[in-house]
Amino acid sequence: MGPRFRGDDVADFHFLGWAKGPWTLGMTKITAGFQNLGKPPRSRFPISSVPSFIVAQVAGAVLLLSCGVQGPPQPPRIEVPERIADLSVHQVGQRLEIRFTLPQQAQDGERLTKPLEVELLRAQLTPGANLPKSPPLALWISLEPNQWARYANERRVTYPAALTEVEFKGWRGQDAIIAVRTLTRGIRHRPVESEVSNLARLRVLDVSRPVEHLESKTTENAIVLGWQPPAKTLQGLEVKFLDGYRVYRSTTGKPGSFQLVGENNEPSYLDSDFEFGRAYSYEVGAVFKDGGTTAESEPSQPYQVIPRDIFPPTRPTGLTGLYTNGAVELVWDANTEKDLAGYYVYRHENGEQPNRLNKALLPTPILRDTSAQPGRTYFYQVTAVDLSDNESRPGPEVEVETGN
Repeated sequence: MGPRFRGDDVADFHFLGWAKGPWTLGMTKITAGFQNLGKPPRSRFPISSVPSFIVAQVAGAVLLLSCGVQGPPQPPRIEVPERIADLSVHQVGQRLEIRFTLPQQAQDGERLTKPLEVELLRAQLTPGANLPKSPPLALWISLEPNQWARYANERRVTYPAALTEVEFKGWRGQDAIIAVRTLTRGIRHRPVESEVSNLARLRVLDVSRPVEHLESKTTENAIVLGWQPPAKTLQGLEVKFLDGYRVYRSTTGKPGSFQLVGENNEPSYLDSDFEFGRAYSYEVGAVFKDGGTTAESEPSQPYQVIPRDIFPPTRPTGLTGLYTNGAVELVWDANTEKDLAGYYVYRHENGEQPNRLNKALLPTPILRDTSAQPGRTYFYQVTAVDLSDNESRPGPEVEVETGN
């Protein structure tokens, strides 16, 4: 059996300046075999004993192989990933959230086909120092495809790079320079690296511990959240550079589902975009600013609120009554509540308790009382009811006299 060549060997032959690929070498051996057919036999079997059909088959194979050669061998494609240009870094607690978009193409304009690896680079500067053109970036974290994939949404990656206690203590108050590059693997698994991304600079701040003691109060128009300001930093020091708070909300409470809904400088927040009876979970982060950097504490523990509608509508107004054609016609001003369900009408005579006239809610502010008797004096009141079955106080009373 002839020699076998791996793909890397073929590429090595080409790059070393060999004029012939392995298939050409094989052809040379086959051709030499034909040339030797006319020479005196070296074995005990004479050439004349070789059947003519075998000679014909070998000649056909040589012809087919020669027809398959289209030109000189080409080197394998080297996939150099495009440079990342949208790197951003944000501090949350004792970790850096590093965001970037993975390249889809190589520098040759063709689509990447090989797995991408990611390398995070870092350098450290004293606060306020000028950024050199080529900062001394050192490799910090290497990520295989299966390591960064869990943090990717399509091509967008948000990687949480946690700082150790030693790193955080050494970086606190210093300016960090973060960069990223990607790479594929080429011949003999050699790395093929992209250019270094844009540089992200931030000051690592000693942010506070998570906000605690969330509480809430539900009003008719809002959920009012409150909490205690943080007292200590992660390093156990007095809190400095506190700039405010960010409030995140989720309708499921699941990790990763919280969305920013507002900010406030005070330890409270009013959420007016809600529905009664629906569950909401909240997280609060303390925001810090220094040296042009905005950092945030780790979020608080999730706090769930299910607002209950215990707030009745306003009492109806503008009630008027008129006895005509053997009945009392009642009309009043319509309520404007979005969750209004309808109205109840009450009637009584002097010295009696009011009785409700309609069993079902009235959808419109009109009632015709056909049970009114002639020669009586009646007193009418109206209440409003919402979808949560909260009933308002009765509106102003109206007196109606029925004729004989």
